[in-house]
Amino acid sequence: MKLEDVVPWGRSLDEYVGMFDLSPADLAGRILDCGGGPASFTVEATERGLHVTACDPIYHFSGPEIRTRVEAIAPAMVADMEDERDGYIWDQLGSPAEVGRRRQAAMRRFVADLPAGLAGGRYIDASLPSLPFPDNSFDLALSSHLLFLYATQRSSEFHLSSVAELIRVAREVRIFPLIDLAGDRSVHVEAVIAAVQAAGHPAKIVRVPYEFRRGANEMLRIRRAGRP
Repeated sequence: MKLEDVVPWGRSLDEYVGMFDLSPADLAGRILDCGGGPASFTVEATERGLHVTACDPIYHFSGPEIRTRVEAIAPAMVADMEDERDGYIWDQLGSPAEVGRRRQAAMRRFVADLPAGLAGGRYIDASLPSLPFPDNSFDLALSSHLLFLYATQRSSEFHLSSVAELIRVAREVRIFPLIDLAGDRSVHVEAVIAAVQAAGHPAKIVRVPYEFRRGANEMLRIRRAGRP
């Protein structure tokens, strides 16, 4: 993996609560943030006494390297939002410049926590579709802006094996958003739902109290078969 080939763009705990409709009970369990990138979710959760583990292949790189990459892509990310303003809802995040500021603030909190988090096992250099965790390691696995979003870049086989792996390590899986980069419903959503339901795992699409990219207001929620 080359850091210059990825677009790390972190989000805060408040955004995670909205994206995944997280209740206090949800946050009290053992949580995996799969593909967490430079989000501040893990550090903010840890500061509140919660139990979150994040995994991402970018954790192979140092904090300064990740910070340099985020700062390098930020102007282009903000400019793209300016060019496509109508594709976003600005009620909560205000403006492209404000989004850029918040993303970099989240990244800086993550970078400050990274050395201690690596030592404490909160950040794991790992990626789908193969995770280094025993079965049933987590109560809840979250994955944002990875599965479904990159519909053409990631195959159906990748999606199916990745979701099966998340179900293996967690009692419940939530994936957000369900759109692709063009803003359309990802072609992989129905195939994933059919596969997990055929395996006996209840799955449903749930509306969430978060919408920044227009139309990105739903998550897929999967409960592992036999979950009490």
